[in-house]
Amino acid sequence: MALSFELTQSVAILGGGPGGYEAALAAAQLGAEVTLVERAGVGGSAVITDVVPSKSLIATADAAVAISEAGDLGVQFYARGDRDRPLKPEVAINLAAVNKRLLTLARQQSDDMRTTLVDAGVRILTGHGRLEGDNAVVVSTEQGGTDFDRVEADTLVVSVGASPRILPSAVPDGERILTWTQLYDMKGMPEHLIVVGSGVTGAEFAGAYMNLGAQVTLVSSRERVLPGEDPDAATVLEKVFTRGGMTVLSRSRAESVSRVGDGVVVTLTDGRTVEGSHCLLAVGSVPNTAGIGLEEAGVQMDDSGRIRVNRVARTSVPNIYAAGDCTTFMPLASVASMQGRTAVFHALGDVVIPLDSRRITANIFTAPEIATVGWQEKDVADGRVGGVVHTLPLAANPRAKMMGVRNGFVKIIALAGSGTVIGGVIVAPRASELIYPVAMAVERRLTVDQVSRVFAVYPSLSGSITDAVRAMHHVERSDED
Repeated sequence: MALSFELTQSVAILGGGPGGYEAALAAAQLGAEVTLVERAGVGGSAVITDVVPSKSLIATADAAVAISEAGDLGVQFYARGDRDRPLKPEVAINLAAVNKRLLTLARQQSDDMRTTLVDAGVRILTGHGRLEGDNAVVVSTEQGGTDFDRVEADTLVVSVGASPRILPSAVPDGERILTWTQLYDMKGMPEHLIVVGSGVTGAEFAGAYMNLGAQVTLVSSRERVLPGEDPDAATVLEKVFTRGGMTVLSRSRAESVSRVGDGVVVTLTDGRTVEGSHCLLAVGSVPNTAGIGLEEAGVQMDDSGRIRVNRVARTSVPNIYAAGDCTTFMPLASVASMQGRTAVFHALGDVVIPLDSRRITANIFTAPEIATVGWQEKDVADGRVGGVVHTLPLAANPRAKMMGVRNGFVKIIALAGSGTVIGGVIVAPRASELIYPVAMAVERRLTVDQVSRVFAVYPSLSGSITDAVRAMHHVERSDED
């Protein structure tokens, strides 16, 4: 039901990614007059060149692994050769076809989102936008163009996203030295892909191309891959990588990347060099906040150019809000979406629940996936929270055995004294789906005993969650796992 206003409220949104899209939809649902400005297409880079295509690529890689490992389950693939002799076929990847499909899916998703906004009554302007003070957005049909639209609004929402970080010593050429937005132009499988950066993006692409059949070298400046994640989860993933044939160079920082003929050379700070056919740069991102009028409007940013926001996505200017990777909050598409809705709810006077970073669910789409929510084991070890940790290997789960799953675990963190679930980690196939009941427990402050009384299907991977919390019965009686 839309709220009623004495005067119709107007909302102008700069950027049509997940945050801008949800802000526009929520504002329209509340009866506001809404204008969305987007230069690339509704959904922004998250849909068109980032999340949707990358996860589609990973889904293809997962399918290739499922086929190659089917023999472990007794499924064998053969073709008939000369004299009716069986031949074992190889799994072949048509990367050009894969890339065409995933880019088509991304564009279809963008078109569907645009249709939803239009049907909701949102006005969409295509072009480059910038703020003009704290009450207007100016839109040009091309950057630096002379034709402008000026949109005045009571509330402004900035959701302009971020772009791959470029190093002066490793400038992408779009052919051999690539950012993650340029990977989809490749027509054939890279013979040897060197991935610089072992964070989430680097790990996801390194694992995907390894599973698609490419030789992969991962250059990590830290002691292990995924340095910001649960150490046990990162250890499992690194073992999977090395077992799959990937070369992981730990404590190795890239000094430069250069094009040499039909290949690349990555020079490390210790003087070593790594030669390959292609190089993916996954060294972080920079917010798209330069030159769009934020400073002139009085919006505060941090040293990296990200917009400072509070828990309701409000900036230092009362009627300007911001959402997504351009802000100082967590750079996740799901977070951007929630920020966009929260911003509009707050601006238009609807019920608002401020965002709590300790209740945000995150997932890394490697194989196996790594999903997390809430407080982590490191927080317990460092004394930031009085918690109890229990870890259950996935290999003990009957459904995992049936599926041939050997890697992964369920980890539950609960408060000592009450047994309230405050966090969890799941490393498993489709961990992004399995983490949901743990996230619900964290959100609703359920105890391990309450979660343990929920029936889980037998056999199922989700049964490991039930088994883990059952093992924590009467956790309030002990300060140790």
